[in-house]
Amino acid sequence: MIYSMSMIISVSRRCDIPRFRFDWFRERLDAGYAEVVNPYNKAQVRRVSLLPREVTALVFWTRDPGPILAHAEELEARGCRFYVMVTLTGYPAVLEPNMPPREAIIAAMGELAEKLGPDRVIWRYDPIFLSSLTDRDFHLRNFKALARELAGKVRRVIISIYDEYGGAKRRLAALEKAGSLIMQPHYKTGAVNGADKTVGPLSLLPPVRDLLRELAGIAADAGLEIRSCAEGEDLSGLGIKAGACIDGDLIRRLFPQDTPLPGLESGKKDKYQRPHCHCVPSVDIGAYGPCPAGCVYCYAWR
Repeated sequence: MIYSMSMIISVSRRCDIPRFRFDWFRERLDAGYAEVVNPYNKAQVRRVSLLPREVTALVFWTRDPGPILAHAEELEARGCRFYVMVTLTGYPAVLEPNMPPREAIIAAMGELAEKLGPDRVIWRYDPIFLSSLTDRDFHLRNFKALARELAGKVRRVIISIYDEYGGAKRRLAALEKAGSLIMQPHYKTGAVNGADKTVGPLSLLPPVRDLLRELAGIAADAGLEIRSCAEGEDLSGLGIKAGACIDGDLIRRLFPQDTPLPGLESGKKDKYQRPHCHCVPSVDIGAYGPCPAGCVYCYAWR
């Protein structure tokens, strides 16, 4: 057993704890710690403190903010500092077979923003996946509609382009073979990305860059700040700044302290994330594996 004082807690890149395991999470808050198995060494278990006095911030990742909304006052009363990132893409059911109703997600985001403030609820339009079902025109219509509905509820949207990981590649290939969709290219030929393995420099195709420029314009019209997640290319010329999901600057601004919060003093990037990730270090308390949501393109479902 490795014992660890907590810094920033990621809940979770690896699985949707808020949607599917929030009762477990609340039990771990009662216990004051979580035990996390190293996904690359099952014999290594880390005990992570969840005591509010020892946690810089909780960063929630979810597709359904409903459970967090239901217990927001409880989390605040416990003294938890937290913000919530909600992934909402509105893709067809063949890609996202078990999503909550779109209207319910947007309503919950709005209520959560009213309770916490719009800076503590962040929209993720991630990943941007191009196919015969989700082509350029689909994304322009879809993103514009979502941005219009979320305007005033949130202030930031984070986007990223689909990266090809082994499990997702197999699942998408099966859909293509069945005639359910036709995948479209995102990067120039020869560029491969996934699981921290990159062959050649990733270079977005010109039509993809044009799409991103248009999405940036839609976000600006809706009053949303648009940021990218772990993209290797400089997209600032398209109106998109490089962003961080676990954002040290945002945490400092949301939770100002006379004494610097632990984990934010160094300003270092998280060395365990992808090369172009700008997140500050954190401890993830989730686990990889099949997810009831069943999103076909998911990198964490291997």
